[in-house]
Amino acid sequence: MNARTPRLEEVASLAGVSTATVSRFLNNPAMVAQQTAQRVQAAIVETGYLPNLNAGALASNRSRLIAALVPDIAQSIFNDTMEAMIEQLSADGNSVVMSLTGPDNRRLEAQIDAALSRRVDAIILTGIVSDLETRKRLKSQSATVIETWGLPEDPIDVAVGFSHAAVGREMARFLHGRGYRRPHLVVPRSGRSQARASSFAEHWMADGGEQPSILEVNIPSHFGQGRLAFRGLTDLEHRPDVVVCGSDWIAQGLLVEAQAAGVRVPDQLAVTGFGNLRLAGDMRPTITSVDIDGARIASEVHRILRARAAGEVLPSSLVDVGFRIIARESA
Repeated sequence: MNARTPRLEEVASLAGVSTATVSRFLNNPAMVAQQTAQRVQAAIVETGYLPNLNAGALASNRSRLIAALVPDIAQSIFNDTMEAMIEQLSADGNSVVMSLTGPDNRRLEAQIDAALSRRVDAIILTGIVSDLETRKRLKSQSATVIETWGLPEDPIDVAVGFSHAAVGREMARFLHGRGYRRPHLVVPRSGRSQARASSFAEHWMADGGEQPSILEVNIPSHFGQGRLAFRGLTDLEHRPDVVVCGSDWIAQGLLVEAQAAGVRVPDQLAVTGFGNLRLAGDMRPTITSVDIDGARIASEVHRILRARAAGEVLPSSLVDVGFRIIARESA
C-alpha cells in the first residue's frame, strides 16, 4: 500500500505558521524571516512534504525552471560562473537545468526548443547569439533571455558581460607599452576569440606596429594546441617576441614546450593568456592573463531574475562587468 502524501496544512501546523507562510517560503525563501524559515524547513523535513511544483507553476504562471546553455564544461572558462549562478538561483527556489550546446553551438536551437517547450522562466545564454532568426524568435518569447560573456549592441532581452573588442584593444596597448614589437596570435575559432584578435590587430597597427601573424585553432581550446603552436613558431618568417593566446590552456601548453626547448620566458619569448584560470597563477612562470569577474556575472544574472520575478523594470538592458589585465611573469 502506498504511504499517504503529506499535506501543506500539516507542515503549517507543525511549524506553527499559516499555510500562506509555508507557500511563501516555498516560492521565495528569502521573503520569510530566518527563524520562521528554519521552523518551516524543519517541518518539511519531518513530514516529508514535497510541494506540487506543477500546481504552483499553474497558479503563479512561473515554472521556476531556468535553462543555462553553455558550449562545454570540460576545461571550460565558464565553470566558476555557472557554479556560482546555479548556487544563487537554487537558493531562491529555482531549478537550473544546464545543457550543452557544443563548441560550435550546433545544438543551440535544439536546446532552446527544449527549454521553451518546458516553459522555463529564463534562458541564460553563454555568449551572443549571432543567428538573426534565432534572435528574432527569442525576442518574441515571454521568458527572460540573458546573454552573458558579451555585450551586443541590440540585446535579445538583457546582456551581462564585457566587450571582447575592448579586451583586444587593451591587450595591444599593454604589450606595446611593454616594448614588444612582433606579436603572434593563437586564436580559437569562436566569435569571441576572433573579436579580440581582430581588435588587437587593428589597434596594434594603428599604433605603428606591423600586421601580427595569426594561427587559428579549433574549439574548445586545450593544452596540446599550445605545444603545437610553439613548434610552429619556427615556420614563421619573423620569430615573434610575444605570443597572445586565446586561452590560458593554450598559454600553459606553449610555456611548457618553451621551457622544454630551453627558451627563456619572457626574456626570449613572452606569453599571454585569457580567462585568468587558477592555473595562470600556479604555473611557473606565472601567466599574464585577462581576468573576467565570473562571480559578478553570476550575481548580476541573479539580481536581474529577482527583479523580473518581482515585476520590477530594469534600469538598463546592458550590464558591463568589465575586465582586468593581470600582469605576471610571462609578459
